[in-house]
Amino acid sequence: MGQNFYQAGAVIDGGKPTLSLVPTWLGGEGIRIGEHPFGQDSVGKDYFALVMNGTQKSIIIGVVVGLVATFLGTVIGAVSGYFRGWVDEILMRITDLFIVIPLLVLAAVLGKMAGASTGSIIILALVLGLVTWTGLARLVRGEILSLREREYVAAAQAMGSKTSRVIFKHLIPNTMGVIIVNATFAIAGAILLESSLSYLGFGVKSPESSLGLLISQYQNAFTTRPYLFWWPGMIIVTIALSVNFLGDGLRDAFDPRQVGKKRRRRAGMFALPTRKEKP
Repeated sequence: MGQNFYQAGAVIDGGKPTLSLVPTWLGGEGIRIGEHPFGQDSVGKDYFALVMNGTQKSIIIGVVVGLVATFLGTVIGAVSGYFRGWVDEILMRITDLFIVIPLLVLAAVLGKMAGASTGSIIILALVLGLVTWTGLARLVRGEILSLREREYVAAAQAMGSKTSRVIFKHLIPNTMGVIIVNATFAIAGAILLESSLSYLGFGVKSPESSLGLLISQYQNAFTTRPYLFWWPGMIIVTIALSVNFLGDGLRDAFDPRQVGKKRRRRAGMFALPTRKEKP
C-alpha cells in the first residue's frame, strides 16, 4: 500500500488483486484489503497506486478543460447573442469552423503538438479546452437571444447600464442552469476525450499516467487479467456519472428560475386552505 506508482516489485500470487469484499457465508474471505488491493502488473507495480495516480491526472485534465471551455463558450455565446449583426456572424462562423473539423482529429493533432513541446498535462488540458467550447457557445447564444428582449434588459439599458453589466449581471445569471449543466458535461466529456487520446497514443505519455493510458497499456491483458482493464474503466464511468449528478444539483441550487419555482411550490405547500363562500 505504501508503494509508489512507478516502483516495481516482486509479483505476488501472479499479480491477482488482494481486495475481497465477498462475505464468508458466500464462500468468500470477508472484508480483506491486502497489500495490493487492485493487483499488480507484469513487472510488479502496484495497480492501486497506478490507478489512483491516473485518476488524479484525469480529474485535473477534466476540471481544467471544463473551466476553459465553459469560460470561452459562455463569453463567446453571450457576446454573439447580445450584439447580433456582424459580431454574431463572425463569431458563429468561427464556431462553425471548429464544429466542422472532427473533434477527435483536431484534439489529437493539437494534443500531439502540445505533448511533443512540453509534455505537461496542464498544457494538454488547455489545448483540449480550446476546442471543446462550441456546443456551449451555441446554447448560450440561443438563451441570450431570447432573454435580451425581456423587460428587465430594456429597463437596464434605459437606465444607462454598461453593456458588460447587462451581459454579466442580468443575462448570464439567467442562463446559469444551461451553463452549469453543460460545464459538468464538458468535464465528463473531457475525461472521456483524454482517455480516447491516451488510448490512441496522442494524450498523456509515460512516465505520467492517466486512466486512458492505463487502458491502452493493459488492453492485451483483457482476457488473462481483466482487472487491469476493468478498474480504470469503472472509475471513468463513476467519475462521469458523479459529475453529471453534481451538475443537476448545482443547476437546481443556482438557477434563478429553478429557485423561483421551488419558492412558489413551497409557498403553495404551506398555504392555508381558503374557505369557499356559500351561495
